[in-house]
Amino acid sequence: MTPTQPVILLVDDDPFMLGLESRMLHAMGYGRVDTVGSAQAALAALADPDHSADVIVCDLNMPGMDGVEFLQALNAGPFSGSVILLSGEGARIMHTVQKLLSGGRLIILGALEKPALPDSMRALLDCWVPPGAEPAPPRAALAIGADEVREAVRERQWVLHYQPKVSLFTGALTGMEALIRWDHPRHGLMFPDSFIGLAEESGVIDALTDWVLREAIQQLARWGAERSPTQVAVNVSMDNLRAPDFARRVGTIVRDSGVSPQNVTLEITESRAMSPSPAPLESLVRLRLQRFKLSIDDFGTGHSSLAQLRDVPFTELKVDRGFVHGARGNQIIRPMLEGSIGIAKRLGMLSVAEGVETESDFEFLREIECDVAQGYFIGRPMAVDRLPEWTAHWQSRRRHLFGS
Repeated sequence: MTPTQPVILLVDDDPFMLGLESRMLHAMGYGRVDTVGSAQAALAALADPDHSADVIVCDLNMPGMDGVEFLQALNAGPFSGSVILLSGEGARIMHTVQKLLSGGRLIILGALEKPALPDSMRALLDCWVPPGAEPAPPRAALAIGADEVREAVRERQWVLHYQPKVSLFTGALTGMEALIRWDHPRHGLMFPDSFIGLAEESGVIDALTDWVLREAIQQLARWGAERSPTQVAVNVSMDNLRAPDFARRVGTIVRDSGVSPQNVTLEITESRAMSPSPAPLESLVRLRLQRFKLSIDDFGTGHSSLAQLRDVPFTELKVDRGFVHGARGNQIIRPMLEGSIGIAKRLGMLSVAEGVETESDFEFLREIECDVAQGYFIGRPMAVDRLPEWTAHWQSRRRHLFGS
């Protein structure tokens, strides 16, 4: 047994399955595989200081204490290792259990249906990280006050990074999404989830969005002169849409720049696109009348997606990353991704997939005829001066991906 191999504990009430799984793991080269026939026995073994486990392979449907109760007990205790779910209960139940346990102490490597195949089991065990090799924990949330956000607006302490979006039919660059960063004088570069909510609460979100729009559209005008990207997407807050003059302000900014509204996409988060007030819907309609494109962002994460597609004149459906990465091999999210792309096609909308992290993600999206891809596999958000370097690199990768 090499030092990088995990100690594996199999938990299953079926002696035949325990023997089958144990023999398979030994044949795969794993030297330390322990077995127990119940959840209670597993807890007793883990409480013994002479026993340890790095990875627990656990059945879900066991008499007495079932797998869910067992894993919840592990989550509440000192065990901080990894878990692989192994069950005959079906993919949907195992997916739900993974969601239930996410965010706790346990590291869920994945789930397999019985009987597990050696290649599938190895793929999950290869994701195990030895103790002491874990990445550093994320930094604690920074204490940022409303006064700092207001000062940042006055001092314009913002920068824009741009993430490329490419056609899944040709690989050509179709546009860029403008993503705001706060160049904080003490904390360095900060991401939107650290300050957008505070900007909304502090009443400065309109000024912040106006700055983003002006900067992004001015950059779009420069790109147009250089025959570079000719489309840009900007995120819009619900608070912006509630402002009675928002559509007029956006139109003025674009007309003053000489850019066509048809080259500007405003992305609205799907879970917040509707409101009891008619003001947001009025703003959206007025923006479409000016020929701006509207994207329903993070599609699939809210509670009234279909109602929003029915009531709002969106031109683009942007599928959330949670339904994109790994979809090819996931029996749950694959049909949801395919269904979302199908809805977009039937409604005459552009389909965009975000969170494309691997070549497998990219190729699968091509197979199901999604229109546009965005994600780390294509390019991370970058400062504008990095675009030429990315373009040259992408052209080489594009030839590999599209064979031309």
